[in-house]
Amino acid sequence: MTGSETPLSFRLAYVPGVTPAKWVRTWHERLPDVPLELVAATADEAAGLLRDGGADAGLVRLPVDRTALSAIPLYTETTVVVVPKDHVVTAADEVTTEDLADEIVLHPLDDALPWEELPGRPAVERPATTGDAVELVAAGVGVLVVPQSLARLHHRKDLTYRPLTDAPESRVALSWREGETTDLVEEFIGIVRGRTVNSSRGRTPTPPQPKAARTSAGGRSGGAAGGSKGKAAGKPTGKTGGTRANPPRGAAPAKRGKPRRKG
Repeated sequence: MTGSETPLSFRLAYVPGVTPAKWVRTWHERLPDVPLELVAATADEAAGLLRDGGADAGLVRLPVDRTALSAIPLYTETTVVVVPKDHVVTAADEVTTEDLADEIVLHPLDDALPWEELPGRPAVERPATTGDAVELVAAGVGVLVVPQSLARLHHRKDLTYRPLTDAPESRVALSWREGETTDLVEEFIGIVRGRTVNSSRGRTPTPPQPKAARTSAGGRSGGAAGGSKGKAAGKPTGKTGGTRANPPRGAAPAKRGKPRRKG
């Protein structure tokens, strides 16, 4: 590679709360010669980033625009309600939206959940971000319903959360530009789907060994040391083999001609 050439690389976008670390480690193990660049993006930015070529693939939350992007769902997140540690709902292991009927439930503008009907009483003004909503919960202004990964991302010592059993759930997917499934995108698809390095779709599968190099427990390898199978000195080598003195079993004896008379 000359100094003017750009090294091959792979750009992976990811939205808040998604942790790509385990897949990135696998990438570095399998493709150490191809750098992987992580690109942080908000939920609103991610789709545009992929469409415009700012990233080769992205870990995003569904739904996405399927006319422009392909997507493979990966997993579904648990939905939780974030509350102060002394809130009444902390007495239960899990709660329902009915338990929040009298609560002010904050719905930030970057809400990651596909609500059809909002629970509780709405706030006078919607916070701009999930981070802003967490600050309001800490100040005693309402509660917040989010995917558990976002509750962990914005963890505070004075707040806690409980699973919300009947709330919408967020689904995380791997997405890339429609019709542009490159070799590197295919490689990352294999990683997130758990394909082994020797998968038929893998980039560098282990080639099969030639027959001559195979050996068995019985020592069937060819060569001068072991000899070829079925061949040994002084023994028949096939169906028609044998020697004049030792014909093969079942063969007719050789005919002997009459000796010539002298004179």
